[in-house]
Amino acid sequence: MAVQQGTKIVTGLVVGRNKVVVPPEEVEDLASLGCTDRDIANWFGIKEDTLRYSFTENLTKGRENLKISLRRAMLKNACVNLNAAVQIFLAKNMLGMSDNGMNTDTAKVLPFTDDDDAPTEEQMDDMREELAELDGAE
Repeated sequence: MAVQQGTKIVTGLVVGRNKVVVPPEEVEDLASLGCTDRDIANWFGIKEDTLRYSFTENLTKGRENLKISLRRAMLKNACVNLNAAVQIFLAKNMLGMSDNGMNTDTAKVLPFTDDDDAPTEEQMDDMREELAELDGAE
């Protein structure tokens, strides 16, 4: 069987020095999949700067669509599938909850420092002597 060749007509913006035709919808779709600017530019065979200059709105819209899809999936996992890990993550990030239970603004640092509890040199000498005696007893 022989390989057949054909012609495809692409509608889009003509960009770059090579006059590449790039469909804005495809740029938006690729951005909504999480592709980087480099990935998309390489796919179409254009420079990243040309992509950003010509398709800023499409890149932004695609990436916002990705965020919305991800939020929907996370909320479905949390609320419909009852995934506890996702529920905890969303509670902390969307509702401002935390593990430590300290929700008051009046929480202040305790009035002592580590320096106040540090043993004196004499106490350190006593501890060293006790340790030496214990080591000798074994």
